[in-house]
Amino acid sequence: MEYSIEVTGLSETEKLASVLEKNIGPGTIILLSGDLGAGKTTFTQFLGRALGVKRRMSSPTFNIIKSYTGKCTVHHMDCYRLEDSDEDLGFDEYFNEDDISIVEWPIYIEEFLPQEYLSIEIETLDEEKRRFRFSAKGTTYTTILEALENDFPSD
Repeated sequence: MEYSIEVTGLSETEKLASVLEKNIGPGTIILLSGDLGAGKTTFTQFLGRALGVKRRMSSPTFNIIKSYTGKCTVHHMDCYRLEDSDEDLGFDEYFNEDDISIVEWPIYIEEFLPQEYLSIEIETLDEEKRRFRFSAKGTTYTTILEALENDFPSD
């Protein structure tokens, strides 16, 4: 299943993240794609805040993985620096039933990704406007996407 929506400005992006948060829980895997500057980390920050993370979620570009405490543990991965690497950093430890994992630049760790996940591609339309393209892989994520489409309908 796929779903696409355009949002304008940070407040609509934050609202989208809040609506998504209401439909996910422990065990959720979210893959974020998009050009540099598209808003992957910004969306992650809004989603983290909605998940009860108190600390500011910054891009883990140099650490690759940062973990935060909220309603559950939230792992934020930025795999951009792994472009030419085949190193397994123990990703399977982060993809579990108890935590939420958000992966930026998942293309660089495709061989380590679980079989089911929610994929979000963020496209820059202009300085304020973004298109979010969601796709679900697996029945759990199809259900999440159906709920999101119902709770945050596109125009």
